[in-house]
Amino acid sequence: MASLTTGFHSVLSAALPNQARVTQVKGLVQLLHPMAAAHSASVNAVVDEGTIVRTGNSSRAELTFPDETVVRLAANTAFSFKNGRRDLSLDEGAALVQTPKSANGAKIHAANVAAAITGTTVMIEYHPGVCKFLVLEGTGRLYRPRHLGDSVVVSPGQLVIGNPNAAVSDPVDFDIARFVETSRFITDFPPLGSEKLIAAESQKQQREKSKKSLIETNLVIFGGGTRVSLTNPAQTNATAPAAAASATPRSDAVPSSTDLGTIETPPNPQSTPNRLPAVSYAADNPR
Repeated sequence: MASLTTGFHSVLSAALPNQARVTQVKGLVQLLHPMAAAHSASVNAVVDEGTIVRTGNSSRAELTFPDETVVRLAANTAFSFKNGRRDLSLDEGAALVQTPKSANGAKIHAANVAAAITGTTVMIEYHPGVCKFLVLEGTGRLYRPRHLGDSVVVSPGQLVIGNPNAAVSDPVDFDIARFVETSRFITDFPPLGSEKLIAAESQKQQREKSKKSLIETNLVIFGGGTRVSLTNPAQTNATAPAAAASATPRSDAVPSSTDLGTIETPPNPQSTPNRLPAVSYAADNPR
């Protein structure tokens, strides 16, 4: 095992600072370079700046940069980067990004929004009219470039969801443990370098739930998009349908993804002045 680990790190160190290596391929993954013909990705393939990594249906990929930043791509995702890994671009789809504490900061661009991250593990999803950004450990800042002051700091266990063309909304809480247990970003890949940090944040959240400072809800968003449903309609009250409609923008055209899963949303975002109830983010078909 030690020799395999040494060999893996030597492969990464051989990559230039403005390159990445393909470290996992599941299904159909293509590399599209503006100066070369498109071709299928394979493990250890070099990805240069400007190359678009595109995953097909039921496909996933993982890229690793020389500083050990990891980018995992869901199905039907298009991703590229420039300036090393300091400027990451999500053209469509979803990605999980883990940057080690020793790495310099990076930015993830998705249409009219961007996320600034340093030493953190985050997930971002973008489709026309829909953007989600959640933090598993560390902190990130979601903002709209060229819109001064339109930004929000997102802490571990928090999620922002909305329209990338509208003002950035306030974050709500989500269940880290359920995400880790069910999301294919986690279950279908080797452990992340930040696994222990994520576990620590999850344990902290469980302690808050035991103190009732975080409360479970039953309004959910399955897969991609923002369409709100109920996990158990019998447990909701008469005001829940109106709250579900107003909690997030609807986008029925966005396909679901088993990489992403479900988000439970608070039944009344305005009811708790200090902190919103806990929500769950989990894969709807994780295995």
